[in-house]
Amino acid sequence: MEARVREILSWYSSDSPGTRTNLARLLNHGRLAGTGRLVILPVDQGFEHGPARSFAVNPPAYDPLYHFRLAIDAGCNAYAAPLGFLEAGAAEFAGEIPLILKMNNHDVLRDEKDPLSAVTASVKDALRLGCVGVGFTIYPGSAQAQIMYQQCREMIQEAKAHGLVAVVWSYPRGSDLSKAGETAVDVSAYAAQIAAQLGAHLIKVKPPAEHIEQAEARKAYEKAGVPIGTLAERVRHVVQSAFNGRRVVIFSGGATKENDEAIYEECRAIRDGGGFGSIIGRNSFQRPRDRALAFLSTVMKIYSGELK
Repeated sequence: MEARVREILSWYSSDSPGTRTNLARLLNHGRLAGTGRLVILPVDQGFEHGPARSFAVNPPAYDPLYHFRLAIDAGCNAYAAPLGFLEAGAAEFAGEIPLILKMNNHDVLRDEKDPLSAVTASVKDALRLGCVGVGFTIYPGSAQAQIMYQQCREMIQEAKAHGLVAVVWSYPRGSDLSKAGETAVDVSAYAAQIAAQLGAHLIKVKPPAEHIEQAEARKAYEKAGVPIGTLAERVRHVVQSAFNGRRVVIFSGGATKENDEAIYEECRAIRDGGGFGSIIGRNSFQRPRDRALAFLSTVMKIYSGELK
């Protein structure tokens, strides 16, 4: 086992051998195996955003098996999806790629300023499907956040009891946050800290913007002279906020971008800021397959250091 993977596993010394084995499976799979970096394909957008908004631009992506094959052929570390998509292909692709079951989901049929996701799967489902881990979304800043924190903590406790990895999507959102505040550097760092304090093994946040949302936080940043002028500096601060980098923090790819180079520059900043990688959904599966494979190959070369 590579020294970097051993180092990362040492940060989770309170966890069972089963959980650390599954974490090692994530870190030792795919093209980035052994580097300590991760590129994960998440496909929960059909539930989260609706099927046409997610898949109409690339119709083969309506088929759940398409995503298994894309993640496997691209050499991703893992594939994450809700219950239905995983059930559709877990048997056919058993053992070919680590799976993460997304245990809660939220739809957009009702405009909610303070969202609360529904629990849509269980740890038992994850075990039945052979998953290495489970995922859960929380919305720090939502008026419903305390409910999600409690649900998330129960999920993490049960996952750890069964030797699974707990992945937390920590996405600030709510009526008291401005739109800019959802990705503000102080809010993103806070979101990473909350997920770490809840016991997450892997934490997923959005790339942080230079904006500072909270007045009291601004005073702290200015007094301490926290560098946040570049994305790499902001990523470094968010990772620092997750137990000084002793928790794995990965960053979302967001909505599909037309400019590939802008995504590559973002990945370089994540890498250079000490981020552990990306979890890229729409920017992968909304492209034709050949372009998606080439795109993911470039992303992985950036994280591996093959491309500067």
